[in-house]
Amino acid sequence: MNLAGPFYALVAFAIFATHDVVIKVLGATYSPFQIIFFSTVFSFPLITFMLMRDPTEGNLRPVHPWWTLARTTSAVIAGFSAFYAFSVLPLAQVYVMIFASPLLITLMAIPILGEKVGVHRLLAVLAGLIGVIVVLRPGSAELGLAHLAALGTAIFGALASVIVRKIGREERTAVLMLYPMAANFVVMGALLGFVYEPMPVTHLGGMGLISVLAFAAGLLLIAAYRDGDAAIVAPMQYSQIVWATIFGYLLFGETVDLPTVIGAGIIIASGVYIVMRERRLGARSNTPVLRTRSRGATAASFRISPLLRRIRQRR
Repeated sequence: MNLAGPFYALVAFAIFATHDVVIKVLGATYSPFQIIFFSTVFSFPLITFMLMRDPTEGNLRPVHPWWTLARTTSAVIAGFSAFYAFSVLPLAQVYVMIFASPLLITLMAIPILGEKVGVHRLLAVLAGLIGVIVVLRPGSAELGLAHLAALGTAIFGALASVIVRKIGREERTAVLMLYPMAANFVVMGALLGFVYEPMPVTHLGGMGLISVLAFAAGLLLIAAYRDGDAAIVAPMQYSQIVWATIFGYLLFGETVDLPTVIGAGIIIASGVYIVMRERRLGARSNTPVLRTRSRGATAASFRISPLLRRIRQRR
């Protein structure tokens, strides 16, 4: 077995976890609107230089404007929700909510992709959603906007991923990558005047660091899926819970309680089962979870799948 892919993925998700720590640190002082705006500004040059190598002829008008609008809106909401949740909630708790995304992708693939989901995957989804309830334990713990935001990250991140699966082969890579970033720039910039706080150079550097970390992690994910089996690479995302526990304890004094551990175990087991099930079905399934490469909770990063397709087409 080629271990390069899983190794690249583990490093990528460790970098993503560090990226989220920086968000949490800055989130104690600044609004998510401000953090997303400046991290998007710093990301534009990185993504633009990458897209300059795209030889595809055409313009930036989307082939599917309404799906592109829905996907862009979902990506903006997912990114904002993630930045807000990371700023307020313990890191591990946010990750557990985000890990519900594969379950939601499985469900959303039914109406949007026409995917036929059998009883095994439906039962896995049901088990995973029970895991979410275990973590949230409604009625016994105080739930707030941050919990809703964490769930929103999973819901809208899943929707954005499924839409990419639907239109990704017909839309240019530049359209898929630039539209959400442009929307973040416009929307967050419009709201910035209401929440702006002056920043010292070190904090401005932190905003830039978010972009650099997301970009580096994205490149490593491309390498991971290029060199490794997707069914092995995809579950590596769950390693983020380990980093969240370590960073949360050492940097923020956070601890993980037993319901969160139990719920995380249920959700992770459900997600891994769905991935393995999709792998076994192979060509008989649209495999929407297995084909979702990007980490949806990163507002200033880029989509992995379109770039992977371009790399394979050049071979």
